[in-house]
Amino acid sequence: MSRVHDALRRAEQLLDAGSGETPALPAGHSGSLVVADENGVAGTSPLNIPVPGSDGGIIRTPDTRQLDVDWRGLLNRCKVIPYRPAPETHLIDPEKPHEVPAEEFRSLRTRLNHLQSQQDLHSLVVTSASPAEGKTFTAVNLALAQAQLETPVLLADLDLRRPTVHNLLQCDRTPGFSDFLLAQRPLEDCIRHVGNSNLYFMPAGSAVKNPLEILNLRHVKHTFEGFRRIFNWTVLDTPPLLFSADANLLSTMTDGTIIVVRIGSTTYDNVIRAMQTLCENNVLGIVANGARAGELYSKYTYYYSKPDEDEEMEEPVREDHDED
Repeated sequence: MSRVHDALRRAEQLLDAGSGETPALPAGHSGSLVVADENGVAGTSPLNIPVPGSDGGIIRTPDTRQLDVDWRGLLNRCKVIPYRPAPETHLIDPEKPHEVPAEEFRSLRTRLNHLQSQQDLHSLVVTSASPAEGKTFTAVNLALAQAQLETPVLLADLDLRRPTVHNLLQCDRTPGFSDFLLAQRPLEDCIRHVGNSNLYFMPAGSAVKNPLEILNLRHVKHTFEGFRRIFNWTVLDTPPLLFSADANLLSTMTDGTIIVVRIGSTTYDNVIRAMQTLCENNVLGIVANGARAGELYSKYTYYYSKPDEDEEMEEPVREDHDED
């Protein structure tokens, strides 16, 4: 009862303080908020979140002035890196536009751009129910397909737990988004311009021990709102829905969500559970990954090879006719 009495006494001191100043705390007090549960038992609220590398202190939101971004000319200040995807990554090759994966992602791009003409869509979360279902493969190729048009596109690796996009593009992981949020680097240092394309890439950044708390910082949503000013699409690669709450949180800050499933691997129950975790956020659709090669290649092989074969057959006939 003495703990409850002390908590009530401190609350009375806060209410009676006309100047708004916080009363002095007892010696040895940690400075945490003290709340009472339904039974009236005082306890410490879970607001003390340790920062990586600190001595157990609380997260201090970076100074707003340090996170101010000059959006004018931001893209011109970003570092340019070459487009050199790692071998065996199955990413879109701009030099081979007729390959099957490129056609599939261009079809997905067309559907999304049609939706964008009907709704205010500029930012997408790409996620999956479980790992190894192809969410990163889908996010990167979708961003590459969008970047083949005339407007700038941002690909952001927000899987702060296990980032992999920087490995696919063979570039540095740092500086990245976490470094910007913690006010360690300006935003233009955290975004790369990929080759001569309209694609920009923001890696995850330095490793953090508390990804969800970092993504809960109010500057995250403000930054996403700024991205809408300069990017036609912002594509976010995020962790799986059933293994962390990161994608669920990010989906509340963006315009839509795409769920990637792997044919023959993802179960119906997992898809239902994953969609339930999204709290009825805007799920734009489901992308099926892992289809048999023959099911996709047959139609494209026929379409692209048939005219060439006909031309090869007709040319000798025309030549013979001219000689006659």
